[in-house]
Amino acid sequence: MTDRPRILLIKPSSLGDIVHTLPVVAALKQQWPNGHVSWLVKRQWAPLVERMEGVDRIWAVEATFSGWLSQARVLRRYEWDLVMDLQGLFRSAAMAWLSGGRVRIGFANAREGSPLLYTQRVAVPTQDMHAVDRYLLAAAAAGAAATGRPEFRFAIRQADVDQVREILAARGISMEQPWVAMHVSARWKTKRWPLESFAAVAERVVQKGLGPIVVMGSGDERKEVEELKALTAVPLVDAAGAVPLGCLPAFLSRAAIMVTNDSGPMHIAAAVGTPVVALFGPTSSTRTGPYGEGHVALTHEVPCRPCFSRVCRHTEPLACLTHLDPERVVDQVRARIGLRNAAAHA
Repeated sequence: MTDRPRILLIKPSSLGDIVHTLPVVAALKQQWPNGHVSWLVKRQWAPLVERMEGVDRIWAVEATFSGWLSQARVLRRYEWDLVMDLQGLFRSAAMAWLSGGRVRIGFANAREGSPLLYTQRVAVPTQDMHAVDRYLLAAAAAGAAATGRPEFRFAIRQADVDQVREILAARGISMEQPWVAMHVSARWKTKRWPLESFAAVAERVVQKGLGPIVVMGSGDERKEVEELKALTAVPLVDAAGAVPLGCLPAFLSRAAIMVTNDSGPMHIAAAVGTPVVALFGPTSSTRTGPYGEGHVALTHEVPCRPCFSRVCRHTEPLACLTHLDPERVVDQVRARIGLRNAAAHA
């Protein structure tokens, strides 16, 4: 391969998986500083990829058959030295094949027959490894083995910081004061800690003077936020639907800590170095927990977890979450804020 390779990275979704791919970009750029890295992503996630260092071009695709096909025709005009499919589904593998890439790398255990369309298949030694480490296996197979700790390089724009400052100021919060980000939703219902438990944590955190609670989420998650506000006896700062996707790295980098379900924003917080207290139910923190040091994933162990199911079949529904004591969460919030304060004054 030349010292200026043209590389196509295929990782269209979802939010957390896209964040997990950031260290791959860093590894590719470390190996080939003059290489050109393009990223094929669903249009809804493109604003986040725009904030990632090392991505030279974004191919935003509509999540329809015609949308994918139209991009395939354009992609074939380029001479790709390397195509990496980290999605591992038939559609993404087909895009890799249609791109005309000379070398097409994907995982040997990818689904829907996609390995048949790769020229190089990467073995995954165990399922119980973090997604970040698994994706880096593909980078290593391409000749770009990461050295040192995996790097999450967000290019946080000043305009994003200014917008976050305005969003918080409009709600009576200074961006410089300590505040706690809280995200109470998740794509799967089985991954959602009870709102009553989040409310109990919010009350205790405010009463202990650990900072105001800023509740975040997309516009589609307003219902859960309104229900949470109705359950709490302390005021909450409502930022649901107010923070654009592209501003999330700037927003979460300013939080003292984040309390969250297993969700996409959780991974952004971990990537920008904000301590995370995460609540895990049917999923595995070993595979998709907040990556790096300073975070904690809490759960209540039951024999069937992790089940990775969107439908709970336990005799006591969602016991892995409902039995998780809010006081455990408050203790972890207090401990991590204390560690962060100590580090800031060291």
